[in-house]
Amino acid sequence: MHETIHLSGQVPETLAGRRLDQALAELFPEYSRSRLQQWIRSGSVLLDDQSVTSKQRVSGGENIEIHARLEAQGEVLAQDIPLQVCFEDEHLLVLNKPAGLVVHPAAGNPDGTLQNALLHYDPDLAAVPRAGIVHRLDKETSGLMVVARTLIAHNSLVAQLQARSMGREYLALTQGVLTAGGTVDAPIGRHPRDRLRMAVVTSGKPAVTHYRVLERFAAHTLTQVRLETGRTHQIRVHMAHVHYPLVGDPMYGGRHRIPRGASPALRDALQNFQRQALHAVRLRLEHPVTAELLSWEVDMPSDFNELLGILRAGT
Repeated sequence: MHETIHLSGQVPETLAGRRLDQALAELFPEYSRSRLQQWIRSGSVLLDDQSVTSKQRVSGGENIEIHARLEAQGEVLAQDIPLQVCFEDEHLLVLNKPAGLVVHPAAGNPDGTLQNALLHYDPDLAAVPRAGIVHRLDKETSGLMVVARTLIAHNSLVAQLQARSMGREYLALTQGVLTAGGTVDAPIGRHPRDRLRMAVVTSGKPAVTHYRVLERFAAHTLTQVRLETGRTHQIRVHMAHVHYPLVGDPMYGGRHRIPRGASPALRDALQNFQRQALHAVRLRLEHPVTAELLSWEVDMPSDFNELLGILRAGT
């Protein structure tokens, strides 16, 4: 399956001095760096109407035009991995991702990912960028994700994400007792010393997280979290930044906080919860073709639900 795409844009002044392939990756993040470089090599990318090379530096202000055939990329294998499909039509798939499933193949996870599963479920997704995945959940985060099945749907969903009009709500169990809800508006980028971690840094990309209290326990709080932006590890980084990290978060959570007088059952439940307590519970978006407003909600997974049950039972 082959489709022709037409992309255009202007290099912002903030990218002046960057290599062309790096600038394109910033402007069109839904396409992989290797695919963008392939398009440059094939002459499908014009900079001010001129053919260019990947290593060419941009000055800022140039006009970019991309006219390319979007061909199936064969580097990701189709694998028969079960998917929980909440909704599907010819344009969209909405999934309930389990904790433990990686979204994209990477160095440490070359296969066995959601992308591999999607290519088995619908082989035509090979012609859509990243098999239609427009946003992701961390490996150990569960819940709702939307997948685009066509380029029209892909462009619409990416635009909704960029316009911050797609509604994404999460349930998060934090360490510490929040007195009230609030908003974290703090830029997120790579940690200056640990490249595997993200952090609040002045040079980061804008990131906004809203949270409100749903239920308080002796040393924890169940919160509802709503994203405006979708930065890597955003909720985990922002809640740790305001000193209420997520329960079980191995990267940002620190030591488990066991309330004084906790029962053996509660102590064991907290110590054995070895993933971030984060679940994408609701998703709202505009259908890319009909413009109908759609929404979905899924139950929290059993491990998260059982932990809450023990917390509700008290110490």
